[in-house]
Amino acid sequence: MNIPFNKPYMTGKELGYITQAHARGHLAGDGEFTKRCHRWLEERTGAHAAFLTHSCTGALEMAAILADIQPGDEVIMPSYTFVSTANAFVLRGGVPVFVDIRPDTLNLDETRIEAAITPRTRAIVPVHYAGVACEMDAIMAIARRHGLLVIEDAAQGIMAGYKGRALGSIGHLGTFSFHETKNIISGEGGALLINEPELVARAEVIREKGTNRSRFFRGEIDKYTWVDIGSSYLPGEIIAAFLWAQIEEANSITARRLAIWRRYHEALAPLERARRLRRPIIPAGCQHNAHLYYLLLPSPNERTAFIDTMKNASVNCVFHYVPLHTAPQGQRVGRAHGKLPVTTDLADRLVRLPLWLGVEEQQERSVSAIIGFFHE
Repeated sequence: MNIPFNKPYMTGKELGYITQAHARGHLAGDGEFTKRCHRWLEERTGAHAAFLTHSCTGALEMAAILADIQPGDEVIMPSYTFVSTANAFVLRGGVPVFVDIRPDTLNLDETRIEAAITPRTRAIVPVHYAGVACEMDAIMAIARRHGLLVIEDAAQGIMAGYKGRALGSIGHLGTFSFHETKNIISGEGGALLINEPELVARAEVIREKGTNRSRFFRGEIDKYTWVDIGSSYLPGEIIAAFLWAQIEEANSITARRLAIWRRYHEALAPLERARRLRRPIIPAGCQHNAHLYYLLLPSPNERTAFIDTMKNASVNCVFHYVPLHTAPQGQRVGRAHGKLPVTTDLADRLVRLPLWLGVEEQQERSVSAIIGFFHE
């Protein structure tokens, strides 16, 4: 039996909630299920306000507008991330400034940020890779010293934390993804967390196509009109209903994923001691969510051989990002601060293992195939 890299999980309540949404006669955005999701996100994270969006990409685009990114403004971020992290700011005319990552967590190296700051720098975008927190205390201190905004790309960070605080709630703005590859899913979907109260009113307008429609629905004005730039960032109520079924099971979903993660971690410890691979590192103070389990192999060639061998064993393992500073568009619109040797090296050697709810039944076969590769 083939073991896919990912398989979307359903709790069993999704279709029932979608039926309820239809019965209420409200399938556009901001219905009852959307409001439930907003309340949960605000209570779970401590954010001042949370807004569902059609994707994490949309949430990042909203963040770029709220940050008032203008042509030529620079935004510091890792190169080892998904294209949406950079695209959101490039769409406003911003310039991504790619900074190297830490060798332990693969997160933005906080010790290299300050040297990359120029008079045009406007924001720092830490990306919490694999649901493991960046060193947010240091990043926030740098931002305060230089008057910069911090926008957390917590696409992989739902139910994860840093020193007891939810990821996405520490910077001025934060974003989540509910894409089908994430821990809590709605197929496509995302959320924007607003941690600065003065940004809430404008965020609401931007999300509603630049109109004050939300105020109209609350009875605060007698008609709504166009008051700012914006776009249609709302998800439909069917998406929110699906998401609510997932959110209700967020604790149990996370616990099961952590159990799968720990099984890999324990089983592969002898191979790390033998220096055949490196396992993920979770620093003290980081409460991860088992978003993914990766290995760092000794060389790119060994990674290729590993992926091919696992595929022949019907275990689908995959690499991850091509660093943005090496991509054609990244070279056109951004700049790298230095040569980024850690990013380049680790991106060539990283491989991700299957981790999804239900893989537990077949995990021992995956573990056996992995161990067998190194003992050939």
